[in-house]
Amino acid sequence: MGSSPYEKSRGRYEGPETSVTIGYGFWLGKYEVTIWQYKNTAGRLPRKWADQFNDTDNDLPVDNVTWQEAMNFCRLLTQREREASTLPHGYAYRLPTEAEWEYACRAGTNTRFSFGDDPNYVEIASYAWFEANSEGRAHRVGGKLPNPWGLYDMHGNVSEWCLDWLGDYPGGAVTNPLGALPGDVFAIRGGASHFPA
Repeated sequence: MGSSPYEKSRGRYEGPETSVTIGYGFWLGKYEVTIWQYKNTAGRLPRKWADQFNDTDNDLPVDNVTWQEAMNFCRLLTQREREASTLPHGYAYRLPTEAEWEYACRAGTNTRFSFGDDPNYVEIASYAWFEANSEGRAHRVGGKLPNPWGLYDMHGNVSEWCLDWLGDYPGGAVTNPLGALPGDVFAIRGGASHFPA
């Protein structure tokens, strides 16, 4: 996890570099959760969408969701799938840990982005919606190329909540990290349509 202190545009919370082992299997949705999925599961839309939703927005990623609303969505989805007997025993939907999210985003690579280092931000436009190509808004999920594992919008469109608190990485080598100790904010990962590339 993290990046070299010498990497271009490195952010404050990208270090120290940490070697992570995740000793269990997990799954991540191929697309960001859409407005339709959220409404169909939670029974209502988050406050941002409540007054301005229309049917053409169904495939947009839901955004402006609080961490608590995201956790509740996972709880409701788990409950619904268990009641329908479509979720194997012992499984549950939840937010990914920051380590799980980064592992899935990197998709087996160790470059700056899953598609390469892209030092001049040329290739990223094929993989992400960001400030310079998004017109300041989110776009339909899956509208750009996926990472090598078939996951879409990992580098940009809307950011994703993680299960754990935001904080410095421990450095060295860790197994199954749960992130920082409780703090002020939860970790958010991924680029967004209103962020620079």
